[in-house]
Amino acid sequence: MAAVISISGEFLMSASAISSADGASAAGALSSKAVSSADGEQRFLKLLVTQLNNQDPLNPLDNAELTSQLAQMSTVSGIEKLNTAFQSLLAQSGSSQVLQSASLIGRAVLVPGNGLALEQGAAVPFAVELPQGADSVKVTVTDAAGNTVRSLDLGALPQGVKTLSWDGKSDGGVQLADGAYTVNVAAYSGDSRVTGIALTYAGVASVSQGGNGVALDLGAGRKAALSEVRLIL
Repeated sequence: MAAVISISGEFLMSASAISSADGASAAGALSSKAVSSADGEQRFLKLLVTQLNNQDPLNPLDNAELTSQLAQMSTVSGIEKLNTAFQSLLAQSGSSQVLQSASLIGRAVLVPGNGLALEQGAAVPFAVELPQGADSVKVTVTDAAGNTVRSLDLGALPQGVKTLSWDGKSDGGVQLADGAYTVNVAAYSGDSRVTGIALTYAGVASVSQGGNGVALDLGAGRKAALSEVRLIL
């Protein structure tokens, strides 16, 4: 029976295609470890020549089978080169994104977060994002001790981002002291809870390339992905 070489990233040859001595040598050379494209091509050609030299004269390797094996070799080599080119393209794209994102340094962005900083009694802007429309949306502002100081009933809201502002006053109209506050969102569609996301503004201090893409340094140890930016001021 004619020997068959199968190709799937590595190259294997049936024991019947070669002598026992050659078979032991080939088995040692072709381990399960990945090989480079150039090394793989050389091993393939060496095995192919060995196969041709040791084939049964009465049942030689069919031309169609030989052509198929060469085509598989070409396909594997092409895929490896394509992967290399794709990885290079991704690296260049990442570098380009960092350069483009550098223009955000010094600007304010609207990103997921629930921390509000009240300073000198000035109004604090924030926003609410809904993945779907809701019949009832309520926003509460709590102080550092967890006490609710302001409640806002927004009624029904459609899907999307709704920009809002807190005047820094309590429900009783009293101006609250400067400091850190927290905003929370509760949204419902009928009896079902809707995941409302609080969005706050933060200044971009720097940008960097991370494992998940471009990351924005918002100061105070806070970071956000470029994909999380909803609005740029």
